Amino acid sequence: MSELRHRTHGEAEEHFGPRTIAILPTGSTEPHGPHLPLDTDVLVATARARRAAELLEEAGVPALVLPALPYGVTRLAQDFAGGITLRPGSLWALVEDLVLSLQQDGIRQLLVANGHHEHEQTRVLRNLAVDLVERGPGRCQVLFPDPLADEAEEFPREVDCHGGRGETSLMLHVAPEAVRREVLAGLGPVELSLPAPEPGKNRALAELGAPAAYAGDPASASAEEGRALLEELAGRLVSACRAAWPDLFGG
Repeated sequence: MSELRHRTHGEAEEHFGPRTIAILPTGSTEPHGPHLPLDTDVLVATARARRAAELLEEAGVPALVLPALPYGVTRLAQDFAGGITLRPGSLWALVEDLVLSLQQDGIRQLLVANGHHEHEQTRVLRNLAVDLVERGPGRCQVLFPDPLADEAEEFPREVDCHGGRGETSLMLHVAPEAVRREVLAGLGPVELSLPAPEPGKNRALAELGAPAAYAGDPASASAEEGRALLEELAGRLVSACRAAWPDLFGG
């Protein structure tokens, strides 16, 4: 597994070929309760991308993990300090520019490993994947395995939409030093069900009934569950690659 940020330009050159799957972790800088850092989505997306790259290379497919995008479309936690948002058009233009640049270096496949599942973020990435679907010499196809395509929960074990058991378990596994454990132990469950998105209307966590910027039951999280969940999420990425690009796997 290779990460672009750790390579010199000479070392990177060998990874820029038509069989390589470039993986772009996409996250956000936003509040995730009093127990998780603002870069939670970035850390989770990067860990997911790294594990997917390992699984791809075990299958004989070269993979290259790109530096993560630390900003996204972030409106849900807008009532709390620390959230930095892009406009949807800015996110679209940024990812599209990355694709155009990768094309010049011979990359034909870009896999998006998204760690921020706010509706506007997933809508932009979903539509980008629909728009940038051509693959071949000089063209890079974008693949976005979207867990929210049917508005299903990413963490179906509970109502756990933000900073709850799922994300906290992942963080206890991938970045345990970043979790404020003394705060986590005292957090009670917050039941919250996100309403269907309404065009032109952005609903914030505080308005929806999450005054501490989290929902779910983070105190019940565990590193063991985080390890299993990361494996599941990375496996979904690899399965999507097998379905989209069977020729890379000898199919």
